[in-house]
Amino acid sequence: MDCIYKDPNQPTEARIKDLLSRMTLKEKAGQMTQIERCVATPSVLKDLSIGTIYLIMQYALLDCVLLCIFFIQLVVLILFSGSMLSAGGSGPFDKALSADWADMVDGFQKSALESRLGIPLLYGIDAVHGNNSIYGATIFPHNVGLGATRDADLAQRIGVATALEVRASGIHFTFAPCVAVCRDPRWGRCYESYSSDTDIVRKMTSIITGLQGKPPPGHPKGYPFVAGRHNVVACAKHFVGDGGTDKGINEGNTILSYEDLERIHMTPYPDCISQGVATVMASFSSWNGTQLHAHRFLLSDVLKDKLGFKGFLISDWEGLDRLSKPNPHGSNYRTSICTAVNSGIDMVMVPLRYAKFLEDLIDLVESGEIPMTRIDDAVERILRVKFVAGLFEYPYSDRSLLDTVGCKLHRDLAREAVRKSLVLLKNGKDQKKPFLPLERKAKSVLVAGSHADDLGYQCGGWTATWYGDSGRITIGTTVLDAIREAVGDKTEVIYEQNPSPATFEGQDFSYAIVVVGEGPYAEHTGDNSELIIPFNANDVISLVADRIPTLVILISGRPLVLEPWILEKMDALIAAWLPGSEGGGITDVVFGDYDFEGRLPVTWFKSVEQLTMHPEDNSYDPLFPFGFGLTYNKKGPLN
Repeated sequence: MDCIYKDPNQPTEARIKDLLSRMTLKEKAGQMTQIERCVATPSVLKDLSIGTIYLIMQYALLDCVLLCIFFIQLVVLILFSGSMLSAGGSGPFDKALSADWADMVDGFQKSALESRLGIPLLYGIDAVHGNNSIYGATIFPHNVGLGATRDADLAQRIGVATALEVRASGIHFTFAPCVAVCRDPRWGRCYESYSSDTDIVRKMTSIITGLQGKPPPGHPKGYPFVAGRHNVVACAKHFVGDGGTDKGINEGNTILSYEDLERIHMTPYPDCISQGVATVMASFSSWNGTQLHAHRFLLSDVLKDKLGFKGFLISDWEGLDRLSKPNPHGSNYRTSICTAVNSGIDMVMVPLRYAKFLEDLIDLVESGEIPMTRIDDAVERILRVKFVAGLFEYPYSDRSLLDTVGCKLHRDLAREAVRKSLVLLKNGKDQKKPFLPLERKAKSVLVAGSHADDLGYQCGGWTATWYGDSGRITIGTTVLDAIREAVGDKTEVIYEQNPSPATFEGQDFSYAIVVVGEGPYAEHTGDNSELIIPFNANDVISLVADRIPTLVILISGRPLVLEPWILEKMDALIAAWLPGSEGGGITDVVFGDYDFEGRLPVTWFKSVEQLTMHPEDNSYDPLFPFGFGLTYNKKGPLN
């Protein structure tokens, strides 16, 4: 305890000041650097611990060149990196469990703590709907589904559960929540937005209190807050206007007056800051032609000065490399670093070419192009979050939390979220004769469609990998699993993903459940100007609905085109969004154990030619209006 910064009884700001005074420029630059785990663990040594230099000596017979590479990267990890992250799908090995992740993160942390000053690493991950990169974790509905619930308490409870599962894996930091206001469903990140309505997005920022804990009365405005070892550092993203780009193009240009930018897209951020959100991430997008990563007015004058944000501002993945547009990606890197850091970026998600970043950043400071005061401000903010998060006192994982991962309590919560998120769009060809709820004791039931028995499709992007995948990519219950469990052994359930006329020969089905939707995607891979339901969905629906009464369940991250002719054939239609791992939440409602509660968080358009469209538009003519949702027990929609 000979150093103030090591004494937990000292005020946080005193600890920051003391530690900052002891740091060299290289160490300060290191705190501003976030690297991806893959550059700290060469693939040729993937089976080796990177924890200590001692281990290198044990493998002295390895090729000297490989040892040099390993040593250099280990030194960078120990001396320079202030933070590390795992990109989507980047983990210890395929289907690694939370305990395996904790082993990996603790190994990195041990190396960091052996550095001269012993500053702990802050390890981050995109836990955007549960700890979605880790096999066996509870996967909650994506944000668009949560927006359909309009349930702030539910969002907060999901934050609590997510925080526990993240901390069980040894990770301290989640790049969530996304508080974008999606104004165009053609955007590939639409499902990451709670709603096209600013007020709903503001309401659902309660997830931050779940993730970080609730600040006590009198907590300083704008000051980061993390309650304890069962909480994580949250990140409000992407500042600002990412959901309003022209034509919904990812990383595109948001063309708005400042007044409209503030009213529509910025308003959720003061709500996040009032809850003590510890970090904010800058957007890839531009505002009126200027990229946000280089926007000093919005990043510094507005976010930090006007809104009073005292945590740290982090770039997005290779956000500085993107500042080279229209020149090749990553060119003019030195200039990009200078512009972004001077604009207010505190921590840079490099995440790969850290050596070049550190070299240029240090040179820019030594040449006077980046003031030392700007570096000190950035490092103060980063250290503030690390101290507030308790990393200096509790840097390692808490293995007692491992039993929370995928536990029944969390899966029951996810199931509750699923059933509350479902939006009933149609119930019966004749309103006087509702089709739902379905008869549980039917003799024979047909289940069909690309999404009926595909857990990966059900979870969507940001599950197991960045863009998601198909199949049993984690532990959970598909819609087919849930149907079989709900109807029991006395009902014959016949499943054919792609039925044909022969499917119906000699059969007497009581009804059919057809589950269709989008394949998984993330970010620009999801940009879509047509929004047609893929996998020949309309053909499957038509084939089945022409023969037997049919419920259609649509799994998607946004509204999709529903042609009048196909909508007319269906007996009932449910928008299930991207429900995650707990398909039982769908059958809870379909068979009448619970009523529908979900309401559309976005407008359901008739055709893409209408986009963009919002309730305040004079030409508003939707297929289903914003807020629409039918129930069993009330006449008419909920809107």
